[in-house]
Amino acid sequence: MSDITQIDASLRSRVGKGSARAARRAGKIPAVIYGDKQPPLTIEMEARVVRKVIHEPGIFGRLLNIKIDGKDNTVLTRDIQMHPVSEEPLHMDMLRVGATSTVAVAVPVEFINHEKSPGLKIGGVLNVVRFEVELNCPAGDIPEKIVCDLDGVKIGDSIHISAMELPQGATPTITDRDFTVATLQSPGGGVKNEDEEGGDGDGEAADGDTAAED
Repeated sequence: MSDITQIDASLRSRVGKGSARAARRAGKIPAVIYGDKQPPLTIEMEARVVRKVIHEPGIFGRLLNIKIDGKDNTVLTRDIQMHPVSEEPLHMDMLRVGATSTVAVAVPVEFINHEKSPGLKIGGVLNVVRFEVELNCPAGDIPEKIVCDLDGVKIGDSIHISAMELPQGATPTITDRDFTVATLQSPGGGVKNEDEEGGDGDGEAADGDTAAED
């Protein structure tokens, strides 16, 4: 389970572009918290704290505890707007999650046992189709990663999501096919995976966000 990072925040007295610009001039990052059948909250957080948190691994799959006037708000980061030139954070959208909520998060894939793969030993190339897999997980038990074991994988093999052990309570958001996570190709690239042949169709940038469900 991912650790919960705490961030202190304060409510913004006004909303709109003018208020957001004023917050940024004061060294704050404006944000909005929504969801869990509660009214949205417009807040601001210290920019130096936000910069540190958003550049840590797995920001979109990690719970944050936003403390406002002594009250805790457990959230997931859903969007970060960045300045196109300076790449400084401009605004954040956060999804409030309850204790019994199920959330869709992108979980990193870690590949292990490279040295135990016969295909890699003879020069095969690991073609990673998905560096992250989107899972439906209990909000209080979001995994930091899922593991793809390369032990015994040969050239021409495809590793599908069904072959990977998922954390208890976690299921893929894609349910209509056994999608490919990685393939092992010959050094010359002679083996094509099903995505390149159009059989899987997993080449999209994202599979879409799913809001929290009680």
